[in-house]
Amino acid sequence: MQKDAKIYVAGHGGMVGAAIARNLKAKGYANIIGRRSAELDLTRQSEVEKFFSDEKPEYVFLASAKVGGIHTNNIHPAEFLYINAALEMNVIHSAYLNNVKKLLFTGAGCVYPRESPQPIREEYLMTGPFEKTNEAYAIAKLAGLKMCEYYNRQYGTNYISCMPINLYGVGDNFHLENSHVVPALIRKVCEAKERGDKQVVIWGTGTALREFMHVDDMADACVFLMENYISNETINIGTGEEMSIIELVKMIARIAEFDGEIVTDPSKPDGMPRRIVDSSKLFSLGWRPKIRLEDGLRRTYEDYLKNRKAYRQ
Repeated sequence: MQKDAKIYVAGHGGMVGAAIARNLKAKGYANIIGRRSAELDLTRQSEVEKFFSDEKPEYVFLASAKVGGIHTNNIHPAEFLYINAALEMNVIHSAYLNNVKKLLFTGAGCVYPRESPQPIREEYLMTGPFEKTNEAYAIAKLAGLKMCEYYNRQYGTNYISCMPINLYGVGDNFHLENSHVVPALIRKVCEAKERGDKQVVIWGTGTALREFMHVDDMADACVFLMENYISNETINIGTGEEMSIIELVKMIARIAEFDGEIVTDPSKPDGMPRRIVDSSKLFSLGWRPKIRLEDGLRRTYEDYLKNRKAYRQ
């Protein structure tokens, strides 16, 4: 990409899109455009087609998505499937109609089968059933990955897709019921400390293993791939390190200086028993994550403390 190329970051107001925009600006890209959902509804085909026709972006980062944790995925599957599938189809097709030079689509680790061998390699895609708790979201993300693949095959486009692992960081959603695990736990521990509680109760057994990546590392990988990667095969973005949920909670409690008891609730779902991706393909290209988990969690915790009034809305 040239430094003055017009770059559209779809979802620039969200955690991932905002991080990508920050990374682009830090690298000297000066012509970055974005639209808030109030200005452009990506689920409306006519609005998306008009935007692309008017703006003619040369490069697109498709980071817009409706996201949430296990609870909200379980109770709102129709919205997760419809909204995500609709916006993906509209953006990718409009990119094709308007001769976008290159597009990067951000998938999600939950697209891989529940019982995938670990670490999960890219070729394990579509080799088994999804984890039921986020099946709708996974189906929508799989559709986006396949749309990039099929447009490349049929139309000769240059669309790439990446598969990031669990993300966290500045600008995350800290709602207790519809957020992902890291922000939900940070808020839960923080509020328990404020109330003087003697314990924190977490969903599941705490034994599930996960890989966590700071969103600024993920954004750096996305820009790196846009600059260096051309392939019809999706590529994993991970850290190569994993941690159990109970270990994660203990690390957050240590950062927050909360000395109460951590209690598990096995009646609630764990989700996939283990999920870590094999990022050797990305690492072989010369990219590596820079932010250690404890450092990233500390940054996120401090950001939450600074902005908790807004985050608790």
